[in-house]
Amino acid sequence: MQLSTALSQVSQNNFTEFTALSELLEPSLVADALAQSGVATIRKRKLPMEQMVWAVIGMALFRKMSMRQLVNQLDIIRPNGDPYVAPSAVTQARKKLGHQSIERIFNQTQSLWHEKSVHPTWCGLTLLGVDGVVWRTPDSKENSEHYGRTGNRYGKASYPQVRMVCQMELTSHLLTQSAFDSVDISEMKLAESLIKTTPDNSLTLFDRGFYSLGLLNRWQSTGTSRHWLIPLKKNVQYEVVRSLGRQDKIVRLTACPQARKKFPDLPESIEARLVSRKVNGKACDVLTSMTDPMSFPVADIVDLYAHRWEIELGFREMKQSLLDSEFTLRSNQPELIKQELWGILLAYNLIRYQMVLMAKSLDSRKYSRHPLKN
Repeated sequence: MQLSTALSQVSQNNFTEFTALSELLEPSLVADALAQSGVATIRKRKLPMEQMVWAVIGMALFRKMSMRQLVNQLDIIRPNGDPYVAPSAVTQARKKLGHQSIERIFNQTQSLWHEKSVHPTWCGLTLLGVDGVVWRTPDSKENSEHYGRTGNRYGKASYPQVRMVCQMELTSHLLTQSAFDSVDISEMKLAESLIKTTPDNSLTLFDRGFYSLGLLNRWQSTGTSRHWLIPLKKNVQYEVVRSLGRQDKIVRLTACPQARKKFPDLPESIEARLVSRKVNGKACDVLTSMTDPMSFPVADIVDLYAHRWEIELGFREMKQSLLDSEFTLRSNQPELIKQELWGILLAYNLIRYQMVLMAKSLDSRKYSRHPLKN
């Protein structure tokens, strides 16, 4: 099933499917995240914080509805005895909720859902992808002061922008982490913040734009068996250390002084594996930290890079299917922009996790009807 199909079911069934999504998000988890963020509902409010979490998720799922319409129509957050909520009350409730609570819920749910899901691996490694995407924000005074604008020789963009870098588990399309800031901040800098919580025994696929010996060395050395794979960037100089095969070599890459100054833990040189192959008549060269030819067979390494495009599909699903190709976000204040983005990521994962459970259920039925013979 495509995410667009699952999303259409949510949108067309008069919130029935949306309410069903609430079963995937445990109330105790939401309550804990709110308490840790210091915004738990202590007294009875017209818009309790637990219910506002669902309003933020609904912003992403029902793009054509205003926040006021969404709050007033969703049964899950309708105040008892009051069929109408004023726009000012919604804004105040969103400000009180903040973005950290939604971020905590995203982080806790992705960890829980990955634990509950069994994903295919390659040579014992979880396949991850890292890439970046840019979001537009409304051209409000607050957003303009906080977020930068891309530009060229003809001038700057007419709207402030946010740069985001995400990490995705590529077999399920579930997002595992994200970092975002003003578009003035580079993807490389944002990717550095993902290193600490990247899982061990994993292989992360990067686009060539992330080529940095400092970043790749720190990615590999921070944990256990945290491998990387990236296309060889043009004009990169290397020295062949030894040959493992006709198109399979161990190479030495020398770090420049500027890179070592930025990454003090970066040695003067690092060794990597260079695998070459022709794909559709075109030479394809990839670098990887998987230098052990016995553990990581050369035959599959180049083909692995094709899986990096799964995260591109995820970004397209978020922008085109989830947000209905309305690429400008809703919020007029930086804090609410952050909240909205975490809400988009959480809504995306909610639908993706539901799809994982549906696929798992179908597989179980298939195997129960056609049991494997020993």
